[in-house]
Amino acid sequence: MAMTKAKTQLKTKTTANTATKPNIIFFFTDDQRFDTIHALGNSQIHTPNLDKLVEKGTAFTNAYIMGGSSGAVCMPSRAMLMTGRTLYHIEGEGQTISENHLLLGEHFKQQGYRTFGIGKWHNGRSSFARSFTGGGPVMFGGMADHWNVPVYNYDPEGKYHTRLPYCPEPLKSNRLEWRDGDHIVAGRHSSELFGDAAADIISKYNDEEHPFFIYIAFTAPHDPRTMPQEYLDMYNAESIELAPNIMGAHPFDNGHLKGRDERLEDWPRTPEALRRHTAEYYAMITHVDAQIGKVLTALERAGRAENTIIVFAGDNGLALGRHGLMGKQNLYEHSIHVPFIMCGPGIPQGERRSALCYLLDIYPTLCQLCDLPVPETVEGKSLVPVLHVGRDNDSLTSMRDSMFYAFTNLMRAVRDERWKLIEYVVRGCRTTQLFDLQNDPDELINLAQDPSGREHVGRLRHLLFCYRDELDTGEQGRQFWSGW
Repeated sequence: MAMTKAKTQLKTKTTANTATKPNIIFFFTDDQRFDTIHALGNSQIHTPNLDKLVEKGTAFTNAYIMGGSSGAVCMPSRAMLMTGRTLYHIEGEGQTISENHLLLGEHFKQQGYRTFGIGKWHNGRSSFARSFTGGGPVMFGGMADHWNVPVYNYDPEGKYHTRLPYCPEPLKSNRLEWRDGDHIVAGRHSSELFGDAAADIISKYNDEEHPFFIYIAFTAPHDPRTMPQEYLDMYNAESIELAPNIMGAHPFDNGHLKGRDERLEDWPRTPEALRRHTAEYYAMITHVDAQIGKVLTALERAGRAENTIIVFAGDNGLALGRHGLMGKQNLYEHSIHVPFIMCGPGIPQGERRSALCYLLDIYPTLCQLCDLPVPETVEGKSLVPVLHVGRDNDSLTSMRDSMFYAFTNLMRAVRDERWKLIEYVVRGCRTTQLFDLQNDPDELINLAQDPSGREHVGRLRHLLFCYRDELDTGEQGRQFWSGW
């Protein structure tokens, strides 16, 4: 009841003189790992527009998701992002958003912003309708053929009920299936469809009394990894350098080895196959980068760049052969560590911050940067104090000195600034991993049974159960701690 009351109070408060507030453009990609930006250390990938954001803004090099309560990790990830709430305090697995949880776009709309939603929305139709005053095309769901994405035009009444028929196996059967959407732009890549829509909104925006909030959620680089041929031609798969933690198979049963993402490549994973996957992955990211460039160009031409905060982040990472895995249904760095960049008014240029943070911290950070109240339902921490420290001054990293992660009821993990513990309970069998992230960032050397690691295992295991007691409230938490 307290949360409902807080929301009602915010609804009645609209910040005065919103014309002086900064605009916001929020780019969100799907399955983009933390180490896939050229300017942040990956010399194999071409990301000229993301590089410009790094140059003009601040990159958070220790940004994470909290994990996932579903194999569709992006669904709870997006629910946490949009509510600023932790994993067990969202509704279900993120399929819908509780009306008691004030959404990011919904809050900015109530505070006088014109809010626009474009692209992927994996958290229910009603929450989208609550969040945005315009936008589209919007795709409700997790993934689709990038060249034939079923989408809806924006409906001011929030009615998104039309379904489109298609024949999934025309050579074998006349059986029809149905996809959510009111149209398909056949042969148009999703990244171009969504990027062009955002650029069009910016170029036509003429409301000088209200700033805009534009959320652009790309469906790339999620598979199927297809893109215009010119981008694939930029990468020679044979020359791709693979990470040190590439393996033919995962060394033990983590409980999800036969999940959907893991079946995208045969076992054992071969270097040749993984180089091909990586080349396609990089090509998709470069194609997305080009669409981000179109939006940034439209912003410059509209004369609004100086008063616009730009956020770029990814919803989760991806293994692509690391630790013998293909997907993101695990708690290794490659799957929970995500890219996160901010630039614009009030944000230092050309700097990096190593503060431990979650994507759910973006919500209160944007509120503070725009001088808006933070709803009481938000659990994240504003990163503005971290932004304001001096160059290379990590004194405020301690605003969060440890982090918690989970995947369904199979895996739990905690880390501090150096050490990381991962615990697995699979069919009653427990497996423990301990990694020294400072000396072993690829998580190759398990020190759980090493004499040097005993103290850290005990300390971090205690921390893990402290998080359980802190975060485990209600049926949602109890369900995913079953067996622990």
